[in-house]
Amino acid sequence: MIKLTGISKSFGRQQVLKDIHLTVNKGEVVVILGPSGSGKTTLLRCVNYLEKPSDGKIEIGDYSLECKRAGKRDIHTLRQKSAMVFQQYNLFRHKTALENVMEGLLVVKKLPREEAKKRSIALLEKVGLGAKLEAYPNQLSGGQQQRVGIARALALEPEVILFDEPTSALDPELVGEVLSVIRRIAKEGITMIVVTHEMSFARDVASHVVFMDEGSIVEEGTPAQLFNQPREERTKLFLKRITPELNYSI
Repeated sequence: MIKLTGISKSFGRQQVLKDIHLTVNKGEVVVILGPSGSGKTTLLRCVNYLEKPSDGKIEIGDYSLECKRAGKRDIHTLRQKSAMVFQQYNLFRHKTALENVMEGLLVVKKLPREEAKKRSIALLEKVGLGAKLEAYPNQLSGGQQQRVGIARALALEPEVILFDEPTSALDPELVGEVLSVIRRIAKEGITMIVVTHEMSFARDVASHVVFMDEGSIVEEGTPAQLFNQPREERTKLFLKRITPELNYSI
């Protein structure tokens, strides 16, 4: 389980997250929607402490961290429990697909090289890249690079995987292959928090949907509730713009 309590974040005088409370149960796929600048990515980065929250409490599994009092050891422990899949892949350009996946197993998990290699090969095969083990990032399409990123996250066996708009940097024809992989992983019961603009993916895969605007959670619920019967006017306006085929009374 993941529980965020009172998470706030400011950059100077600008408050980008305002008292966020969110619970994600084990095995859930929580999708976060919202317009650009609503705080979605910042919230995700706070969960993994890539951004330090100004206030609040983060709980992942049996570990709890008070953000104002967090030290280096606390942050290191928290990061062991989550893995991030980034918009821009963030692969090591000088390492092959196999070496990129192995890196975390060798450095973080301290596995023997042969065991790390065996596990990494299995994960790359799982995401459909068994034939690309020795390819470097510049020899891979954007979709293939993102799938390496997903394999790298899976390798760490985190309690939650955080996806930051995993298809936003892809050409339209490559989006489907990445979403297909995420769908397969979701069926395995891995806990995920996904920031995305892919409405059909959110409707099909999410167990819970969160709509954010101006640094706050405006509304949340099941996909059926949020997409078919949104309560808040701001949610209705956003969905009307993003999904014009649906008719919302505003």
